[in-house]
Amino acid sequence: MSELNTADFEPLDGDEDQLARDAVREIIAFYNTRITAERRSSIPDDERIEQLKAARQTAIDDQSRLETAGPGDAARIAADYAARLKGLTNQS
Repeated sequence: MSELNTADFEPLDGDEDQLARDAVREIIAFYNTRITAERRSSIPDDERIEQLKAARQTAIDDQSRLETAGPGDAARIAADYAARLKGLTNQS
Protein backbone atom coordinates (compact mmCIF):
# COMPACT_ATOMS: atom_id res chain seq x y z
CA MET A 1 0.00 0.00 0.00
CA SER A 2 1.40 3.38 -0.90
CA GLU A 3 1.89 5.96 1.80
CA LEU A 4 0.45 9.44 1.58
CA ASN A 5 2.91 12.09 0.57
CA THR A 6 2.17 14.29 3.54
CA ALA A 7 5.73 15.52 3.98
CA ASP A 8 5.09 18.19 1.35
CA PHE A 9 1.82 19.46 2.87
CA GLU A 10 0.71 22.54 1.02
CA PRO A 11 -2.55 24.19 2.00
CA LEU A 12 -5.02 24.98 -0.75
CA ASP A 13 -5.63 28.54 0.33
CA GLY A 14 -4.07 31.27 2.44
CA ASP A 15 -6.78 31.99 4.99
CA GLU A 16 -6.43 30.46 8.44
CA ASP A 17 -9.71 28.58 8.27
CA GLN A 18 -8.70 26.82 5.06
CA LEU A 19 -5.18 26.17 6.38
CA ALA A 20 -6.69 24.48 9.43
CA ARG A 21 -9.14 22.43 7.35
CA ASP A 22 -6.39 21.25 5.01
CA ALA A 23 -4.08 20.28 7.87
CA VAL A 24 -6.80 18.39 9.75
CA ARG A 25 -7.85 16.60 6.55
CA GLU A 26 -4.25 15.50 5.97
CA ILE A 27 -4.03 14.10 9.52
CA ILE A 28 -7.31 12.20 9.12
CA ALA A 29 -6.06 10.75 5.83
CA PHE A 30 -2.77 9.78 7.51
CA TYR A 31 -4.61 7.90 10.26
CA ASN A 32 -6.95 6.23 7.75
CA THR A 33 -3.94 4.93 5.83
CA ARG A 34 -2.27 3.65 8.99
CA ILE A 35 -5.44 1.95 10.24
CA THR A 36 -5.91 0.21 6.90
CA ALA A 37 -2.28 -0.91 6.79
CA GLU A 38 -2.45 -2.26 10.34
CA ARG A 39 -5.67 -4.15 9.65
CA ARG A 40 -4.08 -5.71 6.56
CA SER A 41 -0.86 -6.72 8.28
CA SER A 42 -0.22 -10.42 8.79
CA ILE A 43 -0.71 -9.99 12.56
CA PRO A 44 -2.86 -6.90 13.18
CA ASP A 45 -2.19 -5.15 16.48
CA ASP A 46 -5.67 -4.44 17.86
CA GLU A 47 -4.31 -2.09 20.52
CA ARG A 48 -2.48 -0.04 17.89
CA ILE A 49 -5.60 0.07 15.72
CA GLU A 50 -7.60 1.43 18.67
CA GLN A 51 -4.92 4.07 19.34
CA LEU A 52 -5.00 5.15 15.71
CA LYS A 53 -8.80 5.25 15.69
CA ALA A 54 -8.85 7.38 18.85
CA ALA A 55 -6.33 9.82 17.36
CA ARG A 56 -8.36 9.97 14.15
CA GLN A 57 -11.53 10.68 16.15
CA THR A 58 -9.81 13.57 17.91
CA ALA A 59 -8.97 15.03 14.50
CA ILE A 60 -12.54 14.51 13.31
CA ASP A 61 -13.80 16.30 16.42
CA ASP A 62 -11.41 19.20 15.76
CA GLN A 63 -12.60 19.29 12.16
CA SER A 64 -16.15 19.75 13.46
CA ARG A 65 -14.99 22.48 15.85
CA LEU A 66 -13.67 24.42 12.87
CA GLU A 67 -17.26 25.04 11.79
CA THR A 68 -17.64 27.59 14.58
CA ALA A 69 -14.00 28.54 15.21
CA GLY A 70 -12.98 32.14 15.04
CA PRO A 71 -9.84 33.26 13.21
CA GLY A 72 -7.65 32.87 16.31
CA ASP A 73 -8.84 29.34 17.00
CA ALA A 74 -8.50 28.40 13.34
CA ALA A 75 -4.93 29.72 13.31
CA ARG A 76 -4.10 27.71 16.44
CA ILE A 77 -5.63 24.54 15.01
CA ALA A 78 -3.78 25.07 11.72
CA ALA A 79 -0.45 25.48 13.51
CA ASP A 80 -1.10 22.50 15.80
CA TYR A 81 -2.06 20.18 12.97
CA ALA A 82 0.76 21.32 10.67
CA ALA A 83 3.24 20.54 13.47
CA ARG A 84 1.51 17.24 14.22
CA LEU A 85 1.62 16.27 10.55
CA LYS A 86 5.31 17.07 10.36
CA GLY A 87 5.95 14.96 13.47
CA LEU A 88 3.91 12.03 12.16
CA THR A 89 5.55 12.01 8.74
CA ASN A 90 9.02 12.20 10.31
CA GLN A 91 8.18 9.05 12.35
CA SER A 92 7.05 7.12 9.28
